[in-house]
Amino acid sequence: MEEFTTVFLMALLVAGALGVLYVRNLFVATMLLGAVSFLMALIFIILDAVDVAFTEAAVGAGISTVLFLGTLSLVGADEKKSRPKTVLPLLVSLIVGGTLVYATFEMPVVGSADNPVQTSNLTTRFIEQSPKEIGVPNMVTSVLASYRGYDTFGEVTVIFTAGIAVLLILRQLRRRRDEQTEGSSSAENTETGVESGPSPSIHDLVPHVVSKLLIPFVLLFGLYVQFHGDFGPGGGFQAGVIFAAGIILYSLVFGLEYAQKLIPLWAVELLLAVGVLLYGGVGVATMLYGGNFLDYNWLSADPVAGQHLGILLVELGVGITVTAAMLAIFYGFANRNEFRENSGE
Repeated sequence: MEEFTTVFLMALLVAGALGVLYVRNLFVATMLLGAVSFLMALIFIILDAVDVAFTEAAVGAGISTVLFLGTLSLVGADEKKSRPKTVLPLLVSLIVGGTLVYATFEMPVVGSADNPVQTSNLTTRFIEQSPKEIGVPNMVTSVLASYRGYDTFGEVTVIFTAGIAVLLILRQLRRRRDEQTEGSSSAENTETGVESGPSPSIHDLVPHVVSKLLIPFVLLFGLYVQFHGDFGPGGGFQAGVIFAAGIILYSLVFGLEYAQKLIPLWAVELLLAVGVLLYGGVGVATMLYGGNFLDYNWLSADPVAGQHLGILLVELGVGITVTAAMLAIFYGFANRNEFRENSGE
């Protein structure tokens, strides 16, 4: 039965991916992409990769779909006519796809006890020693936040860099807008009637009511995922995406102006820095106590308690950074629409 379910989900996955290629309405394509990501999350659950499934559902089916919808509110849902299709892209895709399929023939059988992942001494050590050394029920969290703390810190730094890049682009757009509108009278500016970001409709009663009921639970669930990631699936990455999705949904329904009153751009910039500094600051604190960088054992007299405290703090730093980066990207899209309307494009 499980094999049949997996094959059925894979068939739906392929059908959804092909549908994205052939539909011409971008809104329909966005919905199909969200469905494809959700199907991929279900497949991960069948493969017992619950944390990966959670991430796929939150990022692929969640925040990505919300950002796509926000983009469509700026550019419209009608796809422009594409150039005449050529054979070369299809040929390249077939060659790359065939190479990947051929490479899979050398992979070990799925679920076999002889797989390197099953026989690796490192995997055995994590399984046997993690409950004693880390004391965190969710082994994925112990690996990502403790054993692989350096790697995760690098990932957070990459997200921080992406957020800063978006903010720099946003400032450049504002500078260009100010230069183009310099010298115009206040009356002319008033006549343009520009409203930044996606403009909500006052007649959409159902989205307003549903959002008021749903958004508090989305934010509450984000906090639960943030502070329960050491006991179950979740953590800073998933929680940050969920929390940002709630704020972005609020912006799409009620308007960017109200969202930026709730979390202004200066707060997003501050949170970007705070998240990375919190993560790195935990590592510096462990060094000041006499240990190595990100060695949480030194944070408490009880090494296991130190691990719990360190993981809690670094996961909080991850969640703050991811939330701020997602909001920075969305604010960048929305303010680009403001620049476009002010410049008359």
